[in-house]
Amino acid sequence: MACFVPFNTTNMEISLLVFRPTVVEVDDVVEGLKHFSLCTEGLGCLHSAILRSIHGNMIIWYGAWMKRSDENKDSLSAAFSSMLTNVSSMAILIDQSFFEAYAGESREGCQAAKIFTGDIVSLNSTTLSTDDMNKNYFSYACLAIFRTRFLKMEGATAGVCLKSQTMSRVVGLFVWKSLHHCYSYILNTDYRETILPYLEGHSLDIKYDIFRVAYVSSNNAADIQFFSSSRLWQNDVEGKGGCPVTQDFERKGQDIK
Repeated sequence: MACFVPFNTTNMEISLLVFRPTVVEVDDVVEGLKHFSLCTEGLGCLHSAILRSIHGNMIIWYGAWMKRSDENKDSLSAAFSSMLTNVSSMAILIDQSFFEAYAGESREGCQAAKIFTGDIVSLNSTTLSTDDMNKNYFSYACLAIFRTRFLKMEGATAGVCLKSQTMSRVVGLFVWKSLHHCYSYILNTDYRETILPYLEGHSLDIKYDIFRVAYVSSNNAADIQFFSSSRLWQNDVEGKGGCPVTQDFERKGQDIK
């Protein structure tokens, strides 16, 4: 079953929890986060995934939620802390943020990026280190970079642009057909041509990593709401063919509430 990362939805938000394992057996951290994923379904998490860095020492937990108030998000963050007790003995939580998806592209014509266990995903994070640029201008400069990049990304099946709710940070998430396609793009991309024309002269903190999807979990009832018919649901549940996400993705999300 796929995990979905929605494009430009106004009624959903995304949480990213970044962990640095402190144990040799990193698989134990992944197993702990699998249990955490199941627990978050009881809190209303619609889709979740675990991304494990291929070259670095990092694990990212992704969760998609119906939009909440700031007070509700504070309560959710507090719940995370108590639910991650076992994981905290094996990994350090180095970042926890809520994001909104404000743009996306798919070569399948979907309104969301689909990720399956075993898929290759790359993430690049761009943070404005100073307040010398308007946040909206920064977000749309990153969007221009995102769209320019995606057109040249041979082998990328989908991409999503996420902006932080609390700081000047934009994350680009891309799903690839293979690790080879991802490497080929990285090796043939000139940072000076893709980033500097839009953000030159500003202090930036840019990070990039490649991940393999270690696990996906989703709420079955929520998934059904995103599909245009039960037939599409049945056809997609066992394979990667087709695009079950309908054009009225946001309205369907509201029906779940």
